[in-house]
Amino acid sequence: MRYLPRSLIVATFAFARTWAADAPATAPAAPGTPEYDNSPRANAITTGAVDLGPREWIDPDTGHRVIRLSDEPNSQSLYFHYNSYTPEGDKMIFGAPSGIYTVDLTTLGQGTPHVEWIVDGRSPAAAAPAPDAAAPAASGGRGGRGAGGRSGVSPLMTSFTTRDAYYTANGVLYAVNVDTKVSRIVTTGRPWGVNADETYVGSMVNAVDPTGKVQPPTPPTLIPQRERMFGDKIKAGIPLTKDEEYAASKEDGLARRLLNPTSMAFVFTNLKTNTSLTTGYQYASIDHQQFNPVDPNLVLYAHEGTWHEVDRIWTIRTDGSAQRLMYKRQMDMEIVGHEWWSHDGQTIWFDMQTPRSHDFWIGGVNINTGKLTKYHIQRNWWGVHFNSSRDNTLFASDGGDPTQVAFCQDGEWINLFRVQPDGSVTREKLVNLSKNNYVTGQGGIEPNVTITPDNKWVVFRANMHGGTVQAYAVEIGGDPAKISKPEKFVATN
Repeated sequence: MRYLPRSLIVATFAFARTWAADAPATAPAAPGTPEYDNSPRANAITTGAVDLGPREWIDPDTGHRVIRLSDEPNSQSLYFHYNSYTPEGDKMIFGAPSGIYTVDLTTLGQGTPHVEWIVDGRSPAAAAPAPDAAAPAASGGRGGRGAGGRSGVSPLMTSFTTRDAYYTANGVLYAVNVDTKVSRIVTTGRPWGVNADETYVGSMVNAVDPTGKVQPPTPPTLIPQRERMFGDKIKAGIPLTKDEEYAASKEDGLARRLLNPTSMAFVFTNLKTNTSLTTGYQYASIDHQQFNPVDPNLVLYAHEGTWHEVDRIWTIRTDGSAQRLMYKRQMDMEIVGHEWWSHDGQTIWFDMQTPRSHDFWIGGVNINTGKLTKYHIQRNWWGVHFNSSRDNTLFASDGGDPTQVAFCQDGEWINLFRVQPDGSVTREKLVNLSKNNYVTGQGGIEPNVTITPDNKWVVFRANMHGGTVQAYAVEIGGDPAKISKPEKFVATN
């Protein structure tokens, strides 16, 4: 579902800081030690005859090779803006009902993917390294923002600088070394992120500014979103389509959040001193918090709500200073959102429409100069989420169905964009996702693309085979005579 706040999609990434009374007092034992329990867990996932779909195939519509990375229904790659790759680019993580796994990217495409089970998440009390045994072929529940069905653990992100991956279990944040599989306790709570040098974690709390300086905003005057979004059609007596009615209904719900916003604040916890600072009080629905991958004290975040009614993209520093609106909309009904950091931490990239549902761009703003970069794309090239390569020469989108903001009639594709010398981008179709259900409110999944650090694969999640979610990778290269040809942008009325 387009623009649903992620806090409603999965509770494990709740933004209020949560403290668990039953948190374990020590880090879980490592495999091979007497304390480690190798017996089947009480809530072990059961094996069943589930059609996982093919391990590897050539997409007949694009000529690109696709590989299924996971072997367990309801396995998911991470939400698009969370880092899932090691600094060296040799491994990535994904989640499943049975726990957390790594994929060896250095051998990907050379036979069966080399996948390792690094955290056993099959028990509600789980936070243990995975046993030295084959991972279960499992059936599980509905996955959430990060990944993992009904796992007892939720992968959060990989470190920007070390070989650790972070995850939460029972109100505790852990770090697991992706090579040794040894976990350690980092702190209690369920933070939304760990900063670049691993000295801070960030979380959110509902709180009012104790100084009284931050006051509630004047409630906006809102009209029904049918009129706001499709006023010209209504005035002309043209009936709205089912998809347009659905879109207006969704936006009405989001718009109501602007009428009486909650006061929220950031909580930045110093992991060296175990002290916390509550700061950045504001009346807004805050989401999409992301530490800068280079600057350890800079945070990107979003004001949620219906995107054409809010100035969404903001930054703040961990001491509460430099709270800045990073892009102010330039026209009525313009939208920007689903923002993410460039790998070098210098650019905030985002989906941009001028105005909403009509003209489409990949936009980016330089955090130092404010310079705006825009790459024009066609309607059917749009995606619910976009992402970029580490060198900003490639972008990817995960497509969308006709119910979403672009109202694409042929948009259910994984797309690759290559930046051209003239400042344009070309589009290449990578995977046909016409069999994927995109509507999250109706059992669907958004693919959430990322590009591997070597620029060889686009990783995504989908339910295109039998309705169960799996993690996949599609190869960017291939036989030039067989893969889809680049398409150039063509202006249309």
